Amino acid sequence: MNGAGSVPAQAPAQAPAQASAAACAGYVGLTFDDGPSGNAPALLTALKQSGLRATMFNTGQNAAANPAQVRAQVSAGMWVANHSYTHPHLTQLSQAQIDAEISRTQTAIGGAGGGTPKLFRPPYGETNATVKSVAAKYGLTQILWDVDSQDWNNASTDAIVQAAGRLTNGQIILMHDGPANTRAAIPRIAQGLAARGLCAGMISPQTGRAVAPS
Repeated sequence: MNGAGSVPAQAPAQAPAQASAAACAGYVGLTFDDGPSGNAPALLTALKQSGLRATMFNTGQNAAANPAQVRAQVSAGMWVANHSYTHPHLTQLSQAQIDAEISRTQTAIGGAGGGTPKLFRPPYGETNATVKSVAAKYGLTQILWDVDSQDWNNASTDAIVQAAGRLTNGQIILMHDGPANTRAAIPRIAQGLAARGLCAGMISPQTGRAVAPS
């Protein structure tokens, strides 16, 4: 009886994954910078409730200060990435200072339980050959964005939803850990993506594009 009973119990669990994969005509990268802050739990809740996964570009100082939130990001199925330690203008720093910003963040995120990041986003999107070479030294792929939600500039919830509506297959949107308007936009972003057959994917370290989660 027990053996027979286990078969139908497993079948429904597999069906939703197959159905959702079939519904994905493409993948986009949802990214959130500057966390994990005090707003991180509410952001994770909003993402989980909407069935979305995202890449969290954490600063090293926030990861070190909030290790439980880094672990919560991983537990929620998010990907944790490097956003420097103190969020400086990296292009104004020496190579040694850039190295310290990136390496300390790798250590902080790893120490907090976030694994070893494969992706790096320079603060403000400011980069040059030196920044890219230091990131590459640590096995990091530099990731910028295709669409800027402008949530850092007090964009409204409607504007953030509209920005996400411009995403096409493989593209990446910039959002942030803190703004309340961003959290409010998440359910509508999820609805908009689903309506267009797009799913929230991971960012490939090889191509820097959003792809199906592996």
